[in-house]
Amino acid sequence: MRILYVPIDERPCNVDVVERIVSVTDEVELVMPPKEQFGYKKQAADYEELRKWVSSAPPCEALVLSADMLCYGGLLPSRLHHLTEEDRERFIGWLRSLRATTDVPLYVATMIMRTPKYSSDDEEPDYYGVYGAEIYRRAFLQDKQTRDGLTEIEQDELKSLEQLIPSEYIEDYETRRAFNRSINHALIQLVEEGTIDRLFIPQDDSAEYGYTAIDQTDVLRAISERRVFERVHMYPGADEVGATMVGRAYLDQTGVRPKIYPIWSSTLGPTLIPMYEDRPFSESMKAHIDAIGMRLVTTVEEADIVLAYNVPGRVMQESWDQEKRDVTYTSFRHLPTFISNIERALESGKRVIVADSAYANGGDAELVIWLDERRLLERIDSYKGWNTNCNTLGTTLAQGIFAQSGKQERIRENVLYHLLDDFVYQSIVRMKMVEAVLPSYGANYFDLQDEATAISMERDRQMKEAARAIFKHSFQEKLEFQTSAPWNRMFECRLHLKEERI
Repeated sequence: MRILYVPIDERPCNVDVVERIVSVTDEVELVMPPKEQFGYKKQAADYEELRKWVSSAPPCEALVLSADMLCYGGLLPSRLHHLTEEDRERFIGWLRSLRATTDVPLYVATMIMRTPKYSSDDEEPDYYGVYGAEIYRRAFLQDKQTRDGLTEIEQDELKSLEQLIPSEYIEDYETRRAFNRSINHALIQLVEEGTIDRLFIPQDDSAEYGYTAIDQTDVLRAISERRVFERVHMYPGADEVGATMVGRAYLDQTGVRPKIYPIWSSTLGPTLIPMYEDRPFSESMKAHIDAIGMRLVTTVEEADIVLAYNVPGRVMQESWDQEKRDVTYTSFRHLPTFISNIERALESGKRVIVADSAYANGGDAELVIWLDERRLLERIDSYKGWNTNCNTLGTTLAQGIFAQSGKQERIRENVLYHLLDDFVYQSIVRMKMVEAVLPSYGANYFDLQDEATAISMERDRQMKEAARAIFKHSFQEKLEFQTSAPWNRMFECRLHLKEERI
C-alpha cells in the first residue's frame, strides 16, 4: 500500500518520527516530497511547487495532506504570512481540482492557530517576543468577560493591557487569525461537498479562554451547521497529526478497527487536565482513538492493543523538574501496580503501547526505571513521551496500529529511539546542557549560534552517559547514535541511530 504524505513542516517529529512509525511494517510505503522542497523554520516552503508535486505524484491508495504546508508553506509560516483572499481561493481551487483528478481518499489537516501565554518570537511574529504574554492575556480576559464576566481587578487589568499593546500589533495578529479561520471554514465546506474525505483540526497549545477557545467555538459551530461532525475531528494536538492521519488512512484501506483498552497509572489521572491542553486526559484519549479509527473497549479481554497510559497523580510538572517533583506523583499514584498490569497484559498475549504523559516535554524517570527493572522495555510495541500529552498520545496510537504487522527488530529500534529522544534527551540532558554547557559557547536555548556541531557532540556524550546509567537490563548493545539541531536550538534534536534495518 502506498500513502502519499505531506507533513506540516520539516521537523523530525513530523518527518522522521512518522517515517519510523510506518517503517516497522513492509505493508506500507510512505511517499513524501523531496525534503529539499520543505522550508526552514520561519522560511516558508514553495507551496506552489509542493502542490505541483502532489498533483503529479505516482499513484497512491490515499493522500494525507497538511493544509498548513500546502497553503502557507509550513506551520510557522501559518503564523507569519500576509496572504490574501486570492491566495485562499487558489488553494481551495487547487484542492477541488485535485479531487477531480483522483478518486482516492483525501485526508487533510489544518490547525487552529495557537496563542502562547509567554513572550517569545522564536516561533511567532517579532512583536510576540515583547508583547506575547500581554496579547495572550488580553484575549483571555476579553473572552472571559464575554462568557463569564470579570472581577473588578481583572477589568482594570484588561484596560491596562489595551492601553499597553500597540494597536498595529493587535490588528496584524487578529487579521492573520481571521484569515486562518476562513481557511478552516472553507475546508469544512469541502468536507460537506465531498472534496475532502476526512478533516483533522488539532488545537495547538489550547486553553480555556482566549483566541484559541474563540476559534474553537467558531469552528465547532461551522461543523455543526454543515452536519459533518462524523468526518471532522477536532481535539488538542498538532505535531502528532501526520501520524494520526497516516494511521487512519491505513485502517480505512484495510477495513480493520483495532480494539484498544486503556490502563491508567493513577486514579485521578483520567480526570486531570494536562499542561498546554484544555480538557481531561480521558476526553482527549477518546477523541484521538476516534480520529485514528480504533475502537475503545471496556475490558482488557476484548482488546487487541493495551494502552498503558502514564499520567500524573494530581499535579503535572515539566519533565526537567523531576528532581523536585510534586509529592502527588507518589502519594496519588502507585506505579508498581501499573507496571504489574503492563506485565500481565504482555503475558496474556496482548500488544502493549506506552504513552508516557506524566510530565510535559519529556518522559518519566520512575516509569522508565521500573520498566527496565522488570525487563519490559524490549517487550512493548511503543514507548513515547514527548512534548505535550496529545503529541505523545497520537503517535503512540499510530505506532500501535503499524506494530501489529511490524517486524520485532524495527519495533525494538523505535522504542530505543524514543527512549533516547523523549526521555534521555528531553527529560535529563536538555536543561542540564542549557544551564551548564551553552553559556561557555555564547549560545542559548533558542539560538545555538555557530556552535551547533560542537554542542551536538557534547549532547551525544551526555546522552550516552545518561542512557548507560539508566538502562541496566535493556538495550545492552553498544549505543551508537548522533544528534543534530535541525532548527539550531535546544528544543528538539534530530537523532540518527547507527543500526542496519532488518
